[in-house]
Amino acid sequence: MSGFPVAPARSSVKTPVISFEFFPPKTEGAARSLQQTVATLAGFAPEFLSVTYGAGGTTRDRTLATTAEMVRQGVGPVAGHLTCVGATREDVNAVAQEYWAAGVRHIVALRGDPGTPGSRFEPHPGGYAHAADLVKGLKTVADFEISVAAYPETHPEAVSPQKDIEYLKAKLDAGATRAITQFFFVPEAFLRFRDRAVAAGITAPIVPGILPIANVAQAYKFAELCGAGIPETLRATLDGLDAHPEARAMVTTALAAELCRTLLAEGVEHLHIYTLNRAEPSYALCRLLGVMPALQA
Repeated sequence: MSGFPVAPARSSVKTPVISFEFFPPKTEGAARSLQQTVATLAGFAPEFLSVTYGAGGTTRDRTLATTAEMVRQGVGPVAGHLTCVGATREDVNAVAQEYWAAGVRHIVALRGDPGTPGSRFEPHPGGYAHAADLVKGLKTVADFEISVAAYPETHPEAVSPQKDIEYLKAKLDAGATRAITQFFFVPEAFLRFRDRAVAAGITAPIVPGILPIANVAQAYKFAELCGAGIPETLRATLDGLDAHPEARAMVTTALAAELCRTLLAEGVEHLHIYTLNRAEPSYALCRLLGVMPALQA
């Protein structure tokens, strides 16, 4: 009697290192929800959990409070974002000192976006001129681990893709440990960018930013704002899914997992997940990638 057919062996792909990104809550209800999300995702023992800093520094107090609470809760290494928009060096350094006092040892250093949507960045007369300048300044405040941003499909204000790469190298040469990319939906966008970065002499890790889509219309809006390309074939798959939430969750999680597996097969070791403060999409993605919660590992 013949047995069941044997499935072909899956290709060996190393389980990735994971980090998560959150934004500071605006209400007490949102804060309680975030606490539950963080508790759920912290079970995956992430490399770090980061908290964003709003455009123009608008979430300064909420960001500081959220990061301090996460440190107090002992959920894992916490990284606070910090920008130099609309602030003096002294003001920025004071925030960095508050981070250090709260137990935060890792900063995601960004130039940041102006508080008024659509306006161009103008350095504060007494502030840091750009992110590379900010990285240098933070190193004089304390011995922070520092991550910076990278843009696989080129920063919207960059003169050219090559100049964008050169500026990334300047940020890393100033003392940053790694670069975390803006999200993207096509693996080739990251892989080509990584090749150009290596050719430019960049040796620091470049961590791909992954956005599990929880709402298609919202994802389209985010992509338009940051210049992330969405191929027509992907749009055809996504269009109309918001009317079918359960199907949307299955389809978008599968797409995110497919993207991540392609990156892992190309040697990527660390994935940074933009959670949008939702636990389930990131939880499902981690499980599909073989990253298990500590209690079930």
